[in-house]
Amino acid sequence: MRQLFWDATNPHSIPPGQPYRWDDANLFFQDGIGYAREPGDPGFVPYGPPPDPLSSLTQPKRRKTMPKSDYIKNRDADFSAQLNTFKLNIAPYVATFGLTTAQVDGQAADAAYFAYALACQEVCINGSQQWTAWKDLIREGGTPPASGAPAPGVLPAAVPVVAPGVEVRFRALVKMIKAHPAYNEGIGQALGIEGAAQTGPDFATFKPVFAVELRGGQVFIAWTWQGQSAYLDMIELLVDRSDGKGFVFLAQDTTPGYADSTPLPATPAKWTYKAIFRVGDQRVGQWSDEVSITVGG
Repeated sequence: MRQLFWDATNPHSIPPGQPYRWDDANLFFQDGIGYAREPGDPGFVPYGPPPDPLSSLTQPKRRKTMPKSDYIKNRDADFSAQLNTFKLNIAPYVATFGLTTAQVDGQAADAAYFAYALACQEVCINGSQQWTAWKDLIREGGTPPASGAPAPGVLPAAVPVVAPGVEVRFRALVKMIKAHPAYNEGIGQALGIEGAAQTGPDFATFKPVFAVELRGGQVFIAWTWQGQSAYLDMIELLVDRSDGKGFVFLAQDTTPGYADSTPLPATPAKWTYKAIFRVGDQRVGQWSDEVSITVGG
């Protein structure tokens, strides 16, 4: 080991002769004196290339996750098919997610009874239509079909009844599965519990739409995300105050609704605003239409 002095350089660094760093694992104090371990000393840590001085200043750009629609199907027939898909494909993942027999059997029973209720409804709807037509025929007259009156509907074979709340229970089970560290999108696709990816706005035509008005002695710019906040970071606002400077930068705003705090002029003037959305450091979409307001005076 070697004793250190304030101007010492490191002969073992890569490249050699670099200043010692405070986080150097080979530096230590003993009896108030600084020392550096050298090759062959116990505990010596070999040196590698110096860190990039810009690495700590450069932050990776935030990546937006592609938003997805609700994974639960809206139409009853589609939801029933979804429950059945889950029931038929969950077996290989029972141990992976630590599911209990009660959870698996309960979901299977929910799937079966919801399918049964849906089939019964279909029989009743069809019977209702036939009996409505027969009732109208009996009341108003006409030629009855050769088959005569509608035959009573035949319901499917009954299955064990479950408590109300099939969707509530299914959502709770899926939430538990998706929170498990072993879950991934591929498993979700197999189980039918991944929502469809949403595509976002068409930036070839998408542009901010906003209004301006006076509020409390300031111009208020009433902008919104227009339902696309998942795909946007901020809005950039420019203003032309009819002072010969043309459009100049006003603000970059991340919260819908912006108040222009510039004092109003003593004489009437037309202030015109325009805007464009941004993602990170890039402008996206098209410039808005220009929106004007008369202020001052």
